[in-house]
Amino acid sequence: MKFLGIDYGAKRVGLAVSDEGGRLAFPAAVFKNNGELPAKLAQIIEREKIGEIVVGESSDFAGLPNLLQKEIDFFIERLERKFKIPVRREKEFLTSVEARRYDSRREVDHSAAALILQRYLDKRNIKQ
Repeated sequence: MKFLGIDYGAKRVGLAVSDEGGRLAFPAAVFKNNGELPAKLAQIIEREKIGEIVVGESSDFAGLPNLLQKEIDFFIERLERKFKIPVRREKEFLTSVEARRYDSRREVDHSAAALILQRYLDKRNIKQ
């Protein structure tokens, strides 16, 4: 089964896709967060045969949900209704900062999504 990782942002949304075995996450795409996003997500979910979605949770330095988290919660609800596949949450504290260490491009949202997804996959695979 493949997984889709999402780094949700107010302006851009980064995506990552796992390998078929759900072991490794790979940066996939960055899309503008606009009205075209649901259709683009649908294309990727269908093309990659995604079985589960992992969305990064956004928190502040105290570990509390920040202002963006309300948008993320609403986004997750829409994903669950539209795609009817499991949507999981994974903490994503400073993933964009970490992604910039490894990726010199201006937009690192897809690399941050890969970090979020890889953290989830690692935890999942340890339990198995």
